[in-house]
Amino acid sequence: MRKIKADASAFLLALILLILGVGIFFIIMRVRSDPIEEALSGDRVISTLFIIEGRRGLTSPKNPLSSYVLFYYPETKRAAIFDIPGEVGLIIQRLNRVDRIDSVYDPQRIGLFEGEIEKFLGIEINFSVVLELENLGKVVDLIEGVELFIPARVEIYDKDNRILFPSGVTRLDGDKARSYITYELPEEDRELAHFRRQRFFLGLIKRLGEKNGYLKQASVSQIYQPLLKTHLDHRTRVRLFDELAKLDTERVNIQSVQGIAREVSGQRLLFPLYDGSLIKDIVRQSLAALTRPVEGSASERVFTVEVLNGTATAGLAGRTADLLRGFGYDVISIGNADHSDYERTEIVDHSGYDDMAKIFGEVIRCRNIRSDIDVDIQIPNLEYRSDFTLIIGKDFNGRFTSGG
Repeated sequence: MRKIKADASAFLLALILLILGVGIFFIIMRVRSDPIEEALSGDRVISTLFIIEGRRGLTSPKNPLSSYVLFYYPETKRAAIFDIPGEVGLIIQRLNRVDRIDSVYDPQRIGLFEGEIEKFLGIEINFSVVLELENLGKVVDLIEGVELFIPARVEIYDKDNRILFPSGVTRLDGDKARSYITYELPEEDRELAHFRRQRFFLGLIKRLGEKNGYLKQASVSQIYQPLLKTHLDHRTRVRLFDELAKLDTERVNIQSVQGIAREVSGQRLLFPLYDGSLIKDIVRQSLAALTRPVEGSASERVFTVEVLNGTATAGLAGRTADLLRGFGYDVISIGNADHSDYERTEIVDHSGYDDMAKIFGEVIRCRNIRSDIDVDIQIPNLEYRSDFTLIIGKDFNGRFTSGG
């Protein structure tokens, strides 16, 4: 009798262990087969390419009107976004020529375009989402509009229809949203046009987050999901947008590609600074900032910088300011230092955040950092009282200091 009971207990124990083993196996396989779960379990930054797809002309093939790579770190809920203009000029090995980065774009093979962006930024893209222009309008209507601040009143005509964008905070419906990101004015600067579309994209991401619960309702999801073109299955798509709904869009800046515009074979191309190495450095630093543990409010701040030219090289302060803006710093003033023969580049820290000053110094490989109480120099424009004052010396080549 005891032997029968022992055998029954052993059998029950074996059955329980078998069920647990099978359950664990299926959980592991589910995580491995679900890319969003794998990304979340791996404690890493999730990268998503968003493409707004349209046509530059009535007979033109479909191309990206705007492309953004959104980096999101679930642990800190922080994000960074990079705007990839279609006119970025690169050596396209597939075409064996210098051309626009979007010249390889194929609506049926998005991976080709993804691959060029991955090489350009030096990262791996986990997911991609494409919104055709017509579907973008439908999505905007579905989420009851996108709210934007428009700094100046704009009046345009689209197919003889007058469209007015009043200044101030306004909510765009689907039709106006399409017009807002596609209109072109002869006098409008290209950078301002990019900035306008960037603001819209941020507003769209914010609104999608606010309406995420509504969009998951069964009746709404049946309408919403087909409007997005992606390789993700339904469950993974929902999980991705669940995560992105948590990011704080008020603390996200969109980084733009810094470059020099040139005419090549009759088209305007934007060639990245330093042969593309600068944008890779900016991406690396941005990802490091996302994953850095949040300690107080310092890591959430946008630090301000004053750039002073301590050399005889004209225009160096302005070019350096553009470099620093690319890394997310707010350059509030540029000018000349008290003399033009500084041998070494100096960083004067007014913020009191030693760690953040060192991070700032890493951008240009400058370790000559001093607090303002240790430095007795005449700095103009003290009314700005920036977090950091950068005084450029002869050891700075426009990108890095030579001596550190």
